[in-house]
Amino acid sequence: MPVAIITGASKGLGRALGAALAERGWDLVLDARTGDVLQEAAKELSAHGTRVEALAGDVTDAGHRAELVAAARRLGGVDLLVNNASALGAEPLVRLDELPLEGLRRALEVNVVAALGLAQEALPLLRASRAGAVISVSSDAAAEAYETWGGYGASKAALDHLSAVLAEEEPGLRVWAVDPGDMGTDLYAAAVPDDDDPRPEPASVVPAFLRLLDERPASGRYGAPSLLEGR
Repeated sequence: MPVAIITGASKGLGRALGAALAERGWDLVLDARTGDVLQEAAKELSAHGTRVEALAGDVTDAGHRAELVAAARRLGGVDLLVNNASALGAEPLVRLDELPLEGLRRALEVNVVAALGLAQEALPLLRASRAGAVISVSSDAAAEAYETWGGYGASKAALDHLSAVLAEEEPGLRVWAVDPGDMGTDLYAAAVPDDDDPRPEPASVVPAFLRLLDERPASGRYGAPSLLEGR
């Protein structure tokens, strides 16, 4: 069975993608900081009959990243790494003149440094896979200038660039940066708590990610809405 590591998998997009992969028979290694919620997600996903390893921890911890990859190795390897864990830098979001520098550092550590560290740790197993792939969950804020989204957007832009370079350096892998579009997630609620407009559920964009895995287009940056339109 193929094996995926998904960070930030206790809820939102990570959990929805994990459920879809479990339905397809994938074995999973799941990460999140909140242990009880993560265990609940793991129990739900393992009901599909696949093996699920749930490891609570912080992706900025090198030891935790090594544990994630070791768990995947025990399951048979790594065929897919999904860098989904994210930090905003400030909750709620603020203008750059108010952005705490420690918040920006946290966003960069989680969204960029930890993502690269996990990719480095998993690369030997990804290279050994017949269809190794890395998905970096990006954002529209990585490409567009939105007021108050500067710190988060800068971190996601850096992640996009690292993903593009990794694709050049690892031509045997697929490396996709994916902007999932607007979603109703806890992350968005924390970012803009006064915005009550309805947004799509994370599960609604999962078919876009599955299409990448099914069709394996060239490495690059993709938007979930365009992938969904092309189904």
